[in-house]
Amino acid sequence: MAGLTAPLLGLEKTSLREQALSALRTAITSGELKPGRHLVETELSEMLQISRGTLREALRQLEQEGLLSAGPRGRLSVRHLDEKEIRDIFAVRAALESLAARTLCELPDRAHAIESLHHKIDVMAAAQDSSLEERVESDMDFHRTLCQLTGNETLLHSWTALEGSIRMSIMFAGPEKGVKNMSVDRHRDIVSAIKTGDATLARQTIREHMDTAAGNLVT
Repeated sequence: MAGLTAPLLGLEKTSLREQALSALRTAITSGELKPGRHLVETELSEMLQISRGTLREALRQLEQEGLLSAGPRGRLSVRHLDEKEIRDIFAVRAALESLAARTLCELPDRAHAIESLHHKIDVMAAAQDSSLEERVESDMDFHRTLCQLTGNETLLHSWTALEGSIRMSIMFAGPEKGVKNMSVDRHRDIVSAIKTGDATLARQTIREHMDTAAGNLVT
């Protein structure tokens, strides 16, 4: 594991599992740990200065998030996505977020939801000249909030389970393709559709958004 940089260099002694989880997640989604890279527990535990038991807990969580995959004898490596997997991920996203959009359209008073989503778009706009990681996080936060505002915990849990795979799809495509999906105007279109209260229009806007996003990443 020689050559790795922050955030994989040393952790404070509090909440070691969470710190290890965060550090490894960032290293994977930033491309520091590249797809296909085998993870060696002895080297990682020494580098992070944590026990192998604590490390295994973090690795199991990352596997559940879809960032790692298990090979022969359970050996973990950074997951590699192919084009079909990416299209499948975005098809599921479209289904979940279409449900979220329909639910918000059915709210008798959508003003709070619309205001919250506009705020997330403002954050995206402010991050346009920031790092790729910050732009990705602001984009993810918009879509997470879209689901969160429904009050449907099962929907939110299902969407959250895809977060790792969504981040991996961006790493698969590379920064130039990834940022095409972070257009502020495209996200304003989603909010505008929800604001009308037309559930059919909102669902169609989400589906088109996700179809375009998947296409940007695989072509």
